[in-house]
Parts: sequence; structure tokens; C-alpha cells
Amino acid sequence: MIAAFWLAVAVIVETYVVFPAVVAARAVLRPLPLHGGPVTPTVSVVVAARDEEAELGAKLDSVVGSDYPADRLEVVVASDGSTDRTADVVRARGPRVRLVDLPPVGKAAALNAALAEATGEVVVFTDANSRFTPTTLAELVRPLADPTVGGVAGDQRYLPPDSEAGDAAGTTTGERRYWDFDRLLKVAESTGGNVISATGALYAVRRDLVGEVPAGVTDDFVTSTGVIAQGKRLVFASDAVVWEPVAASPDAEMARKVRVMTRGLQGVVLRRALLDPRRHGFYAVQLLHHKVLRRLMGVPLSVTAVAAALSWRRGSAYRAATLAQTGLYGLAVVGLTRPTSRLGRSRPCGMAAYFAMVNAAGLVAATNVLRGRRIEQWSPARRPEDGPG
Repeated sequence: MIAAFWLAVAVIVETYVVFPAVVAARAVLRPLPLHGGPVTPTVSVVVAARDEEAELGAKLDSVVGSDYPADRLEVVVASDGSTDRTADVVRARGPRVRLVDLPPVGKAAALNAALAEATGEVVVFTDANSRFTPTTLAELVRPLADPTVGGVAGDQRYLPPDSEAGDAAGTTTGERRYWDFDRLLKVAESTGGNVISATGALYAVRRDLVGEVPAGVTDDFVTSTGVIAQGKRLVFASDAVVWEPVAASPDAEMARKVRVMTRGLQGVVLRRALLDPRRHGFYAVQLLHHKVLRRLMGVPLSVTAVAAALSWRRGSAYRAATLAQTGLYGLAVVGLTRPTSRLGRSRPCGMAAYFAMVNAAGLVAATNVLRGRRIEQWSPARRPEDGPG
């Protein structure tokens, strides 16, 4: 039991502390130069949408209203069986925004249909509820001036608490803090070579590197890592910003994370060749830590909780570990069960709730993958009033 406790502690510390420090040190000691600059390739912005009437208009306005040259920009929206006015919203934007109106076919098929219509040298993938800034597109394609770069991940940020999205759930505090940390890690990863993958909120890929989007996996992970599989760099552009609301409901957010993580782990299985360090070097180690070990942290966390409690009488270290975890998960319970209360919205409760939710979702997702359960349905991106998509 004691051996299991210390082994689990070692895995947790190595994953959460040691490896991020190694990534940061590598970025300082062995930076890989990036020769980016102002470029204006033809760009196709691709959006898959289902029942996004409430969000899509503002999104499209933010894209066509950007500072990017109008004659170098097109927008293709695939409406995947929408039952609201999504198609009308697209048509109202004029000839620069093209509609691919589909029956319900699933997100992967919708994206493939949109890609078939895209004519740009660069494809920009983005969510229906992500708002661009005027300079988002220009900053996103800037690294593509370097011929070694095949894809660029944008910077997803959440609308502030006093915005239209509100801040109803304590977990939103934890999610913001997580993305603050993840942003720093992406900068270090990119500086040293490659960022792990892109988020679906915003990323760009050279058209000739975009393959068919498979069903049943996280499309942004598979499409963006395809850049690395084809020998090009995937970098992070911290100045290419999109803004999104956070989910208001912890229950709905938990369901969304299980869905995303299940598809994400299935994506890792599909891209398992990238885990070979003989072919992909340090990136393979990064991928293992970020997309496998961090997703499975619920296992060593559970082991430390059980082993420490059972070893209570064996020393102060086990008693301290038991009390610390009891306190952590107690805060998490408050944040998850009373998310709109003053205590539940506090930073300690919010961060603990988000930490517990992510690791619980990871365990459920891993179980889904082991059982061969595929999640091929998708829902619209998160709205502040109803949680996730």
C-alpha cells in the first residue's frame, strides 16, 4: 500500500510539476527560431454549425469585419441539420459567406462538406460562438510566412465575468485559471518546437495538409496533429485571440468534457504513431504527458486517496495527505453542488471543482474508450444560458 502511494505521488508530481518545468527549460535552452511575418494568403474560414441562430450572426460579423483583406477571405458555413434560423443568418451575410445546408450528418461530415467548398490556401477552423478581434486572422496566419510551419493554433480566451456570458458557475473560475496555465505551456511548447494540438475555437492549417475529418474523434486534435504527422511544425500564436463564453452549468459541462475527452483519447489512438519518440522526438513525450497521462490522472489521484487513508497510522505524511485531499474534494463538492452561492463561486472552490470535474471526466472517458464506446454525435458550441455544446 505504501509503495502504491509513493508511486502514485511520483506520477502526479512528474506529470503536473516536473514535465512542465522541463518544457519551460527546453524553450529557454533550445528555442527553435520561427521566421514569421506579415503575409496575406487566401483564407477560407470554415464553421460547422447546428442550431446556432443566437450566436452565429455576431460570429460572422466579427470575421468579415476583420482587418484581413476582403478579397483574400471567404467564409464557408456548414449547417448540420439546423432546425432554427441558422441558414437564414448565413444567407443574410451576403456573397462573402457561403452556406452548405445539410441534413443531420454529424460534425465530421459537415466539416468535410465545408472543406469541399473551401478554395483558400489556408483553412481556418473555428467554433460558431467564438468572436474574432479585428486582428485575429492577420495574427493567426503570420507564422505561416515560415515554410516549416504547417499549422497555427490560436488563443482561446473566455469572456470576463461582467460580460454577456456572466459567471454563474464556480467552475468557471477554475477553467479560466487552467487556460491561463495552459496558455503559458503552449508558448513554451511552441518556442521549443511544436504545440501539442489546437483547440477548435481557432486554428489554421495549410490547405494541402488538411485531410478528411474522421468521425468519432476530436476533429481539432486529429486535423491539427496531422500537420506534425506530415513533417511540419504546429505553433501557437498568442496574439491570435478569440473570445468565448464559459458554460453556466457544472452538470452540462461535465457531460461535455466526457464527450470531448472520449473523442480526444480515440483521436490519440488514431494518431498513435505520433507517440513514437524515434520518429517524432520530444513531441512524442509531450503528447504522452498532455493527452494521455493528464487525462488519466484520476487513477493515481484515486490511489493516493485510498492508500493514504489506509496508511493513516503509519506516519504524518499519510495523515497530511489524507487531510489535504479531504479538504480539496470538500471544496470541490461545494463548488459543484452550490455553484451560484458566494462560497461556490470563490476561487478555491472553483479551482477545486474544476480539477475534480476534469479528472472524473477523464476516468469516464478512459472507460468509454476501453469499452469501445464511440461518441459520434455532436452538439452546438457552449452558450452561456444552456451550458455546453
